[in-house]
Amino acid sequence: MASIKQFQVTFDCTEPERVARFWCEVLGYVAPPPEGFATWDEFDRSLPPEDRGSWFACTDPSGVGPRLYFQRVPEGKAGKNRLHLDVRAGTGLVGQERLATLEAECARLVALGAVRVRLLPADDENESCILMQDVEGNEFCLD
Repeated sequence: MASIKQFQVTFDCTEPERVARFWCEVLGYVAPPPEGFATWDEFDRSLPPEDRGSWFACTDPSGVGPRLYFQRVPEGKAGKNRLHLDVRAGTGLVGQERLATLEAECARLVALGAVRVRLLPADDENESCILMQDVEGNEFCLD
């Protein structure tokens, strides 16, 4: 049996384009319009009114990372995410150097609309990370 080599990460959200554009900025992803359309607006105008803005997608321009797909759902976020992204900003760094790097990236993400929840300090097993939320309250870790 062949193993799966590609996957996409799907976000349920209220405003797919807003959330997608946030993650594009966080990760350096791009959001090319669907095939056959020059822009996302042109694509949306081709849909029935009730389907406009119902989804948005972005990709890693290097082709290495997974595609991110954002779909509109009627219900709001009800509890803690069962799955979250770890944004790896401090890989290989320890102590104060790691904290300084995480704090600088945290400030950049807050300026994009993220919310800082709390610092999870280093312990005997893990280095420090910062628990955050995206523009719709989805948790992610800045580590």
